[in-house]
Amino acid sequence: MANKKEPAPGWPIVSGEYVVGNPESCVGVVTLGSHGLEQACIDAGAAIAGPCHTENLGIEKVVANYISNPNIRFMILCGSEVQGHITGQCFKALWENGIDDSGQIIGAKGAIPFLENVSKDAVERFQRQIVEVIDLIDCEDVGKITQAIKECLSKDPGAIDEDPFIIELEGGKGGGEEEEGVIKPITPEMAIIESRIRLIGNEMCYNGLLAKWQAGYYNGKIQGIATGLFIMLLIMGILMF
Repeated sequence: MANKKEPAPGWPIVSGEYVVGNPESCVGVVTLGSHGLEQACIDAGAAIAGPCHTENLGIEKVVANYISNPNIRFMILCGSEVQGHITGQCFKALWENGIDDSGQIIGAKGAIPFLENVSKDAVERFQRQIVEVIDLIDCEDVGKITQAIKECLSKDPGAIDEDPFIIELEGGKGGGEEEEGVIKPITPEMAIIESRIRLIGNEMCYNGLLAKWQAGYYNGKIQGIATGLFIMLLIMGILMF
């Protein structure tokens, strides 16, 4: 049987939209922008499961809860990717590359992938503790997610040989993701709306440039015809006189 450790007292130490299962389980599941998958993940054997919308404060909360429980060794990313925030890709970038001196997640493609309350030491602990990130981003198939959880459980390496790593986040248990820090995260629905507005804006910009090009092309064509006509008349005049 795999070696287990006691998580930090009161684990999970940071509040959020998650469901908690067996704290000795080696699996944590992030359902990204999808809701309603959490209980199925817990029933399959996960220690904790819940959505995460933002690539900054949301990720900080997940990291805080994972590294304060040495038993969690696998992270499964599933559910719909959060448009704009691209939180799933940011999680993978964090695990693969860590953060730079400014707190930016290296290689992350989200809008604001900066961790302000999680140190490099904490991120490195996260990287050491999580032995594998399973990429099921944009998958809401409960059967596939359940299978992935059970596969992780079957290869449980046991708890990391380190004590729980506790991060003090502003707000702690009582703080919601929307209440912390200066950056105000938005809902997935709003992210989708903003994304579509940006696409419309880009399309309008493109159409504007195309209209300018067409207008320039038309004007140039008229000028070319006029110039050619003038030269032709000039040559005819010279030949006649």
